[in-house]
Amino acid sequence: MAIPITYNLRSLRARWVSATVAVLGIAGTVGVFVAMLALANGFRATLVSSGSSQNVIVRRAGATGEMESVLTLDSARIIQDAPGVERGVTGPLVSPEVVVIATFPLKQSGTPANAQVRGVSPNVMGVRNNVRIVSGRFFQSGLNELIVGRNVAASYSGFELGQTVRFGGGIWTVVGVFDAAGSAFDSEVWCDSHVLNQVYLRPPNIYQSVTARLASPQTFQQFKDALTSDPRLNVQVDREIDYYSKQSRQLTTLITVLGSIVAVVMGIGAIFGALNTMYSAVIERTREIATMRALGFGVASVVTSFMIEALCIALIGGILGCLGVLPLNNMTTGAMNWSTFSYLAFAFQVSPLLLTAGLVFALLMGLVGGVPPALRAARLPVVVALREL
Repeated sequence: MAIPITYNLRSLRARWVSATVAVLGIAGTVGVFVAMLALANGFRATLVSSGSSQNVIVRRAGATGEMESVLTLDSARIIQDAPGVERGVTGPLVSPEVVVIATFPLKQSGTPANAQVRGVSPNVMGVRNNVRIVSGRFFQSGLNELIVGRNVAASYSGFELGQTVRFGGGIWTVVGVFDAAGSAFDSEVWCDSHVLNQVYLRPPNIYQSVTARLASPQTFQQFKDALTSDPRLNVQVDREIDYYSKQSRQLTTLITVLGSIVAVVMGIGAIFGALNTMYSAVIERTREIATMRALGFGVASVVTSFMIEALCIALIGGILGCLGVLPLNNMTTGAMNWSTFSYLAFAFQVSPLLLTAGLVFALLMGLVGGVPPALRAARLPVVVALREL
Protein backbone atom coordinates (compact mmCIF):
# COMPACT_ATOMS: atom_id res chain seq x y z
CA MET A 1 0.00 0.00 0.00
CA ALA A 2 1.46 3.38 -1.07
CA ILE A 3 1.42 6.56 0.99
CA PRO A 4 -0.56 9.29 -0.86
CA ILE A 5 1.58 11.94 -2.58
CA THR A 6 -0.68 14.62 -1.08
CA TYR A 7 0.80 13.69 2.28
CA ASN A 8 4.28 14.52 0.99
CA LEU A 9 3.12 17.84 -0.47
CA ARG A 10 1.50 18.85 2.84
CA SER A 11 4.69 17.89 4.64
CA LEU A 12 6.80 20.11 2.38
CA ARG A 13 4.40 23.00 2.89
CA ALA A 14 4.60 22.57 6.67
CA ARG A 15 8.41 22.70 6.53
CA TRP A 16 8.64 25.39 3.86
CA VAL A 17 11.57 27.25 5.42
CA SER A 18 14.02 24.33 5.42
CA ALA A 19 12.64 23.11 2.10
CA THR A 20 13.23 26.55 0.55
CA VAL A 21 16.87 26.54 1.69
CA ALA A 22 17.41 23.16 0.04
CA VAL A 23 15.61 24.28 -3.13
CA LEU A 24 17.76 27.41 -3.45
CA GLY A 25 20.95 25.42 -2.91
CA ILE A 26 20.05 23.02 -5.71
CA ALA A 27 18.86 25.87 -7.95
CA GLY A 28 22.19 27.70 -7.59
CA THR A 29 24.16 24.57 -8.34
CA VAL A 30 22.10 23.72 -11.40
CA GLY A 31 22.33 27.33 -12.62
CA VAL A 32 26.14 27.33 -12.46
CA PHE A 33 26.33 23.88 -14.05
CA VAL A 34 24.11 24.78 -17.01
CA ALA A 35 25.70 28.24 -17.45
CA MET A 36 29.20 26.76 -17.75
CA LEU A 37 28.02 24.15 -20.24
CA ALA A 38 26.20 26.88 -22.21
CA LEU A 39 29.43 28.88 -22.29
CA ALA A 40 31.38 25.93 -23.71
CA ASN A 41 28.51 25.14 -26.10
CA GLY A 42 28.48 28.72 -27.42
CA PHE A 43 32.23 28.79 -27.98
CA ARG A 44 32.11 25.46 -29.80
CA ALA A 45 29.12 26.52 -31.91
CA THR A 46 30.82 29.77 -32.93
CA LEU A 47 33.96 28.06 -34.15
CA VAL A 48 32.24 25.10 -35.79
CA SER A 49 29.88 27.42 -37.67
CA SER A 50 32.96 29.08 -39.19
CA GLY A 51 33.49 26.00 -41.31
CA SER A 52 31.58 24.77 -44.31
CA SER A 53 31.35 21.15 -45.39
CA GLN A 54 31.95 22.36 -48.95
CA ASN A 55 35.13 24.27 -48.06
CA VAL A 56 38.59 22.81 -47.47
CA ILE A 57 41.59 24.38 -45.79
CA VAL A 58 45.09 23.47 -46.93
CA ARG A 59 48.13 23.97 -44.66
CA ARG A 60 51.71 22.83 -44.49
CA ALA A 61 51.94 19.23 -43.35
CA GLY A 62 52.42 18.98 -39.59
CA ALA A 63 51.05 22.47 -38.82
CA THR A 64 48.41 22.33 -36.07
CA GLY A 65 47.04 25.74 -36.98
CA GLU A 66 47.27 28.47 -39.59
CA MET A 67 49.81 30.47 -37.59
CA GLU A 68 52.35 27.63 -37.89
CA SER A 69 51.83 27.03 -41.59
CA VAL A 70 53.66 28.43 -44.62
CA LEU A 71 52.60 27.98 -48.24
CA THR A 72 54.05 29.58 -51.36
CA LEU A 73 52.32 31.17 -54.33
CA ASP A 74 53.34 28.20 -56.47
CA SER A 75 51.57 25.88 -54.01
CA ALA A 76 48.47 28.07 -54.12
CA ARG A 77 48.40 27.84 -57.92
CA ILE A 78 48.65 24.06 -57.81
CA ILE A 79 45.80 23.96 -55.28
CA GLN A 80 43.49 26.13 -57.39
CA ASP A 81 44.00 23.80 -60.36
CA ALA A 82 43.26 20.66 -58.34
CA PRO A 83 40.25 18.52 -59.32
CA GLY A 84 37.01 19.27 -57.52
CA VAL A 85 37.53 23.02 -57.03
CA GLU A 86 34.45 25.06 -57.88
CA ARG A 87 34.82 27.64 -60.62
CA GLY A 88 33.20 31.04 -60.40
CA VAL A 89 32.90 33.96 -62.80
CA THR A 90 36.40 35.18 -61.89
CA GLY A 91 38.00 31.72 -61.87
CA PRO A 92 38.63 29.05 -59.23
CA LEU A 93 37.05 29.84 -55.85
CA VAL A 94 40.30 29.74 -53.88
CA SER A 95 41.56 32.21 -51.30
CA PRO A 96 45.27 32.16 -50.30
CA GLU A 97 45.35 33.80 -46.86
CA VAL A 98 47.76 35.47 -44.47
CA VAL A 99 47.03 35.57 -40.73
CA VAL A 100 48.56 37.92 -38.13
CA ILE A 101 47.63 38.97 -34.61
CA ALA A 102 47.23 42.67 -33.79
CA THR A 103 46.32 44.39 -30.51
CA PHE A 104 43.47 46.90 -30.23
CA PRO A 105 41.73 48.51 -27.21
CA LEU A 106 38.37 47.11 -26.11
CA LYS A 107 35.50 49.59 -25.93
CA GLN A 108 34.23 48.65 -22.48
CA SER A 109 37.49 48.50 -20.55
CA GLY A 110 40.02 50.22 -22.76
CA THR A 111 42.40 47.33 -22.17
CA PRO A 112 44.25 45.89 -25.18
CA ALA A 113 43.09 42.59 -26.64
CA ASN A 114 44.36 40.52 -29.53
CA ALA A 115 42.38 40.33 -32.74
CA GLN A 116 43.04 38.11 -35.72
CA VAL A 117 43.76 40.02 -38.92
CA ARG A 118 43.26 37.92 -42.03
CA GLY A 119 44.67 38.84 -45.39
CA VAL A 120 42.37 37.37 -48.04
CA SER A 121 41.98 37.31 -51.80
CA PRO A 122 39.41 39.44 -53.66
CA ASN A 123 37.16 36.40 -54.29
CA VAL A 124 36.92 35.42 -50.60
CA MET A 125 33.21 36.27 -50.55
CA GLY A 126 32.63 33.57 -53.12
CA VAL A 127 34.64 31.06 -51.09
CA ARG A 128 32.84 31.91 -47.84
CA ASN A 129 29.38 32.62 -49.14
CA ASN A 130 27.86 32.94 -45.65
CA VAL A 131 29.68 36.25 -45.22
CA ARG A 132 27.98 39.42 -46.40
CA ILE A 133 28.74 43.14 -46.21
CA VAL A 134 26.13 44.85 -44.01
CA SER A 135 27.61 48.33 -43.98
CA GLY A 136 30.01 50.12 -46.31
CA ARG A 137 31.79 48.18 -49.07
CA PHE A 138 34.43 45.55 -49.75
CA PHE A 139 38.08 46.66 -49.68
CA GLN A 140 39.90 47.56 -52.89
CA SER A 141 42.87 45.41 -53.83
CA GLY A 142 46.26 47.06 -53.32
CA LEU A 143 44.98 49.62 -50.79
CA ASN A 144 45.32 49.80 -46.99
CA GLU A 145 41.62 49.17 -46.45
CA LEU A 146 39.86 46.96 -43.90
CA ILE A 147 36.52 45.27 -43.57
CA VAL A 148 35.70 44.17 -40.03
CA GLY A 149 33.40 41.58 -38.50
CA ARG A 150 30.38 42.91 -36.64
CA ASN A 151 31.80 41.73 -33.29
CA VAL A 152 35.01 43.66 -33.97
CA ALA A 153 33.01 46.80 -34.69
CA ALA A 154 31.04 46.29 -31.47
CA SER A 155 33.92 45.25 -29.20
CA TYR A 156 36.94 47.35 -30.21
CA SER A 157 37.48 51.11 -30.26
CA GLY A 158 38.23 52.90 -33.52
CA PHE A 159 36.55 50.55 -36.00
CA GLU A 160 33.64 52.71 -37.08
CA LEU A 161 33.22 53.21 -40.84
CA GLY A 162 35.66 55.75 -42.22
CA GLN A 163 37.96 55.70 -39.21
CA THR A 164 41.67 55.00 -39.54
CA VAL A 165 43.47 52.33 -37.55
CA ARG A 166 47.22 52.01 -37.04
CA PHE A 167 48.83 48.59 -36.71
CA GLY A 168 51.72 46.67 -38.19
CA GLY A 169 53.49 49.92 -39.06
CA GLY A 170 50.72 50.98 -41.44
CA ILE A 171 47.63 53.18 -41.39
CA TRP A 172 44.41 51.51 -42.48
CA THR A 173 40.92 52.78 -43.29
CA VAL A 174 37.79 50.90 -42.24
CA VAL A 175 35.57 50.74 -45.34
CA GLY A 176 33.09 47.99 -44.46
CA VAL A 177 31.46 45.85 -41.78
CA PHE A 178 30.51 42.25 -42.52
CA ASP A 179 28.25 39.67 -40.91
CA ALA A 180 29.57 36.10 -40.84
CA ALA A 181 26.39 34.50 -39.46
CA GLY A 182 27.66 34.24 -35.89
CA SER A 183 30.90 32.45 -36.78
CA ALA A 184 34.45 33.18 -35.60
CA PHE A 185 34.98 35.39 -38.66
CA ASP A 186 32.75 37.99 -36.98
CA SER A 187 35.70 38.55 -34.60
CA GLU A 188 38.24 39.04 -37.40
CA VAL A 189 39.59 41.93 -39.46
CA TRP A 190 40.00 41.29 -43.20
CA CYS A 191 42.19 43.04 -45.74
CA ASP A 192 44.17 42.40 -48.95
CA SER A 193 46.71 39.62 -48.32
CA HIS A 194 49.37 41.24 -50.51
CA VAL A 195 49.08 44.56 -48.67
CA LEU A 196 49.21 42.81 -45.29
CA ASN A 197 52.45 41.05 -46.29
CA GLN A 198 53.95 44.37 -47.43
CA VAL A 199 53.03 46.20 -44.22
CA TYR A 200 54.48 43.42 -42.06
CA LEU A 201 57.62 43.26 -44.28
CA ARG A 202 56.97 39.65 -45.21
CA PRO A 203 57.86 37.96 -48.49
CA PRO A 204 55.16 38.93 -51.03
CA ASN A 205 54.18 35.44 -52.14
CA ILE A 206 53.94 33.64 -48.80
CA TYR A 207 50.66 32.55 -47.18
CA GLN A 208 49.59 30.66 -44.06
CA SER A 209 46.77 28.69 -45.64
CA VAL A 210 44.66 28.29 -48.74
CA THR A 211 40.90 27.89 -48.48
CA ALA A 212 39.09 26.40 -51.47
CA ARG A 213 35.43 25.87 -52.22
CA LEU A 214 34.62 22.49 -53.73
CA ALA A 215 32.04 21.86 -56.40
CA SER A 216 30.37 19.51 -53.90
CA PRO A 217 31.27 17.96 -50.52
CA GLN A 218 31.58 14.56 -52.24
CA THR A 219 34.67 15.68 -54.18
CA PHE A 220 36.70 16.16 -50.98
CA GLN A 221 38.53 12.84 -51.14
CA GLN A 222 39.43 13.33 -54.81
CA PHE A 223 40.74 16.82 -54.04
CA LYS A 224 42.69 15.62 -50.99
CA ASP A 225 44.25 12.66 -52.79
CA ALA A 226 45.36 14.86 -55.66
CA LEU A 227 47.20 17.26 -53.35
CA THR A 228 48.70 14.83 -50.86
CA SER A 229 50.04 12.63 -53.66
CA ASP A 230 51.56 15.54 -55.59
CA PRO A 231 55.38 15.45 -55.10
CA ARG A 232 55.55 19.24 -55.46
CA LEU A 233 53.49 19.73 -52.31
CA ASN A 234 53.89 18.91 -48.62
CA VAL A 235 50.44 19.73 -47.29
CA GLN A 236 47.60 18.50 -45.14
CA VAL A 237 44.00 18.91 -46.24
CA ASP A 238 41.00 19.20 -43.91
CA ARG A 239 37.37 20.00 -44.34
CA GLU A 240 36.95 23.50 -43.00
CA ILE A 241 34.27 22.37 -40.56
CA ASP A 242 36.59 19.69 -39.13
CA TYR A 243 39.46 22.14 -38.79
CA TYR A 244 37.43 24.62 -36.72
CA SER A 245 35.94 21.81 -34.65
CA LYS A 246 39.46 20.78 -33.63
CA GLN A 247 40.30 24.40 -32.84
CA SER A 248 37.44 24.54 -30.34
CA ARG A 249 38.32 21.44 -28.32
CA GLN A 250 41.00 22.85 -26.03
CA LEU A 251 39.00 25.68 -24.51
CA THR A 252 35.65 23.86 -24.48
CA THR A 253 37.26 20.96 -22.63
CA LEU A 254 38.75 23.36 -20.07
CA ILE A 255 35.44 25.18 -19.54
CA THR A 256 33.55 21.91 -19.22
CA VAL A 257 36.04 20.44 -16.74
CA LEU A 258 36.22 23.57 -14.59
CA GLY A 259 32.45 23.99 -14.71
CA SER A 260 31.94 20.39 -13.68
CA ILE A 261 34.36 20.75 -10.77
CA VAL A 262 32.58 23.89 -9.54
CA ALA A 263 29.20 22.21 -9.96
CA VAL A 264 30.32 19.12 -8.06
CA VAL A 265 31.65 21.22 -5.15
CA MET A 266 28.45 23.24 -5.03
CA GLY A 267 26.45 20.04 -5.49
CA ILE A 268 28.02 18.55 -2.37
CA GLY A 269 26.83 21.57 -0.42
CA ALA A 270 23.37 21.29 -1.94
CA ILE A 271 23.24 17.59 -1.06
CA PHE A 272 24.09 18.36 2.56
CA GLY A 273 21.28 20.91 2.54
CA ALA A 274 18.87 18.27 1.27
CA LEU A 275 20.18 15.77 3.84
CA ASN A 276 19.65 18.25 6.64
CA THR A 277 16.12 19.00 5.46
CA MET A 278 15.13 15.35 5.11
CA TYR A 279 16.78 14.25 8.38
CA SER A 280 14.88 17.03 10.17
CA ALA A 281 11.69 15.72 8.60
CA VAL A 282 12.42 12.23 9.92
CA ILE A 283 13.02 13.51 13.46
CA GLU A 284 9.89 15.69 13.43
CA ARG A 285 7.67 12.92 12.06
CA THR A 286 8.84 9.94 14.11
CA ARG A 287 5.37 9.36 15.53
CA GLU A 288 3.71 9.81 12.13
CA ILE A 289 6.04 7.25 10.57
CA ALA A 290 5.39 4.77 13.39
CA THR A 291 1.65 5.27 13.07
CA MET A 292 1.72 4.67 9.32
CA ARG A 293 3.79 1.53 9.84
CA ALA A 294 1.28 0.32 12.43
CA LEU A 295 -1.56 0.99 9.98
CA GLY A 296 0.04 -1.37 7.48
CA PHE A 297 2.28 0.84 5.36
CA GLY A 298 5.44 -1.18 4.65
CA VAL A 299 9.10 -0.23 4.65
CA ALA A 300 9.07 0.27 0.88
CA SER A 301 6.17 2.73 1.16
CA VAL A 302 7.98 4.84 3.77
CA VAL A 303 11.21 4.87 1.75
CA THR A 304 9.31 5.79 -1.41
CA SER A 305 7.43 8.56 0.41
CA PHE A 306 10.60 10.24 1.66
CA MET A 307 12.29 9.83 -1.72
CA ILE A 308 9.33 11.55 -3.38
CA GLU A 309 9.78 14.52 -1.04
CA ALA A 310 13.51 14.72 -1.75
CA LEU A 311 12.96 14.48 -5.50
CA CYS A 312 10.23 17.14 -5.35
CA ILE A 313 12.67 19.51 -3.65
CA ALA A 314 15.33 18.67 -6.24
CA LEU A 315 12.96 19.04 -9.19
CA ILE A 316 11.73 22.46 -8.03
CA GLY A 317 15.34 23.56 -7.49
CA GLY A 318 16.35 22.23 -10.90
CA ILE A 319 13.51 24.05 -12.65
CA LEU A 320 14.35 27.32 -10.89
CA GLY A 321 18.03 26.90 -11.75
CA CYS A 322 17.22 26.32 -15.43
CA LEU A 323 14.84 29.29 -15.52
CA GLY A 324 17.53 31.45 -13.97
CA VAL A 325 19.96 30.59 -16.77
CA LEU A 326 17.55 31.20 -19.66
CA PRO A 327 18.22 34.99 -19.78
CA LEU A 328 21.86 34.17 -20.60
CA ASN A 329 20.84 32.51 -23.88
CA ASN A 330 22.35 34.43 -26.84
CA MET A 331 24.08 36.87 -24.47
CA THR A 332 27.43 37.79 -26.03
CA THR A 333 30.65 37.38 -24.11
CA GLY A 334 34.27 36.85 -25.10
CA ALA A 335 37.30 34.72 -24.34
CA MET A 336 40.79 34.09 -25.57
CA ASN A 337 40.96 31.46 -28.29
CA TRP A 338 44.08 29.60 -27.23
CA SER A 339 44.56 28.14 -30.69
CA THR A 340 45.03 31.59 -32.25
CA PHE A 341 45.79 33.70 -29.14
CA SER A 342 43.11 36.14 -30.21
CA TYR A 343 39.94 37.45 -28.58
CA LEU A 344 36.80 35.66 -29.76
CA ALA A 345 33.30 36.98 -29.15
CA PHE A 346 30.56 34.38 -28.86
CA ALA A 347 27.13 33.90 -27.30
CA PHE A 348 25.90 31.58 -24.56
CA GLN A 349 23.96 28.71 -26.11
CA VAL A 350 21.37 27.28 -23.69
CA SER A 351 19.95 24.28 -25.51
CA PRO A 352 17.12 21.90 -24.50
CA LEU A 353 19.77 19.20 -24.06
CA LEU A 354 21.64 21.33 -21.49
CA LEU A 355 18.42 22.11 -19.61
CA THR A 356 17.63 18.41 -19.52
CA ALA A 357 21.14 17.72 -18.18
CA GLY A 358 20.53 20.34 -15.48
CA LEU A 359 17.29 18.68 -14.39
CA VAL A 360 18.95 15.25 -14.33
CA PHE A 361 21.76 16.69 -12.21
CA ALA A 362 19.21 18.18 -9.82
CA LEU A 363 17.35 14.88 -9.47
CA LEU A 364 20.65 13.11 -8.87
CA MET A 365 21.38 15.49 -6.01
CA GLY A 366 17.90 14.87 -4.63
CA LEU A 367 18.40 11.13 -4.90
CA VAL A 368 21.74 11.20 -3.07
CA GLY A 369 20.35 13.55 -0.44
CA GLY A 370 17.15 11.59 0.04
CA VAL A 371 18.29 7.98 0.34
CA PRO A 372 19.97 8.07 3.80
CA PRO A 373 17.07 9.88 5.55
CA ALA A 374 14.56 7.61 3.82
CA LEU A 375 16.38 4.51 5.02
CA ARG A 376 16.58 5.91 8.53
CA ALA A 377 12.85 6.57 8.53
CA ALA A 378 12.17 3.01 7.39
CA ARG A 379 14.34 1.56 10.15
CA LEU A 380 12.67 3.42 13.02
CA PRO A 381 11.63 0.99 15.79
CA VAL A 382 7.83 1.13 15.56
CA VAL A 383 7.12 -0.07 19.11
CA VAL A 384 9.39 2.53 20.73
CA ALA A 385 7.92 5.32 18.64
CA LEU A 386 4.35 4.30 19.45
CA ARG A 387 5.06 4.36 23.18
CA GLU A 388 5.75 8.10 22.88
CA LEU A 389 2.20 8.79 21.64
